[in-house]
Amino acid sequence: MTEELASVRYLVDDVRAAIGFYTAHFGFAVRTDAAPAFADVVRGPLRLLLSGPASSGARATPAGSLAAGRNRIHLVVDDLDAEITRLRAAGVPFVSDLVSGPGGRQVLVEDPAGNLVEVFQPA
Repeated sequence: MTEELASVRYLVDDVRAAIGFYTAHFGFAVRTDAAPAFADVVRGPLRLLLSGPASSGARATPAGSLAAGRNRIHLVVDDLDAEITRLRAAGVPFVSDLVSGPGGRQVLVEDPAGNLVEVFQPA
């Protein structure tokens, strides 16, 4: 294994919209842009594979999978309150209220295709 990035594939309806969402709201950088089929964006050691309907990754997903909507990427921030304010002002859709637990606080937002992003501030 020569690559030192962790890769996660998200199926998206619109690759361009997904690129815009992750670069504008979460500081990802575009690594590959083969829209409308595919793109990958990077933030630190995370490589997010954005697979459109025409990509091979999208065709390999079994119909009716129970995993849809349960998995998410987890992005750590220093000031969750400031991030919530910034994301709300930008019109990013929230799918949860602020949740606090022993490990920290979190909120879930949704990308343009409905994939979840957990924005988390450690305790």
